[in-house]
Amino acid sequence: MHYTNLNGKITATDDTHNAYDNRAFRQGYGIFESLLIKDGMIQLREYHWQRLFAGLAQLHFTLPAHFTPSWLEEELMRSVRKNKLEELCRIRLQIFAGAGGIYDSPNIPEYIIQCSDIAPHITTLNENGLVVGIATGLQKSIDSLSHLKTCSSLMYAMAAQQAKAHKWNDALLLNNKGNIVESTIANIFWVKDGIIYTPPLTEGCIAGTLRAYLLDVLPTKGYGVQEQPLTNATLLTADEVFLTNAIRGVKWVGTVENKVYRNEVVRTITYTLND
Repeated sequence: MHYTNLNGKITATDDTHNAYDNRAFRQGYGIFESLLIKDGMIQLREYHWQRLFAGLAQLHFTLPAHFTPSWLEEELMRSVRKNKLEELCRIRLQIFAGAGGIYDSPNIPEYIIQCSDIAPHITTLNENGLVVGIATGLQKSIDSLSHLKTCSSLMYAMAAQQAKAHKWNDALLLNNKGNIVESTIANIFWVKDGIIYTPPLTEGCIAGTLRAYLLDVLPTKGYGVQEQPLTNATLLTADEVFLTNAIRGVKWVGTVENKVYRNEVVRTITYTLND
């Protein structure tokens, strides 16, 4: 049996019920984090808290005095211990505005913490390259909210449906300039002539925690790293492509639209990070 934490009350997941008139359900007014717990520790914890609380401020949430990273971390770990998943699990932490009108209600945060099992191989480098395609008929706008992990995820869900229909492992999303910005669940990196690239946040991609970590750490390990827009032509001339996600880690992309990619640099990055 799994247990869910709704506003501090931990109950069996099947017995946990949220109000239908909360503003996450009605308006998509909320933000979420997906966190990896490994050996009783939150991975990339500082990156998650920095992104989460910056997002809450941007969305004009009014935080009670106790609503701090340390308090929220204890709530997460209390939920993990109740589920007996300290060794390895995924947490989805969603913070949202409660019931009220469209514009005039106070944005007092409510939250829900869900824990789920994951297999150890999910977090390691894949032996077989991912088969990835480019979603059509969808364009992500570039605005002040583009980098946030909000509760409004319809575009990602529709792109995932295309991936399922085409039997891809994932689908890439375009912005309204026609550039590739990310996948349905991950940031994208590519390698060309030994240099590692990723789209800047100004292209509209999510501010991924593992993305931020790699941008900080890889230069200290001797890698050349640059941010630049990713066009379809650039993608098709890349030597390697990989996706990054806080739960799944680094994943090697084997093909995009019949273009085949190697994985030498991807493997060395993974080994470096593990060390």
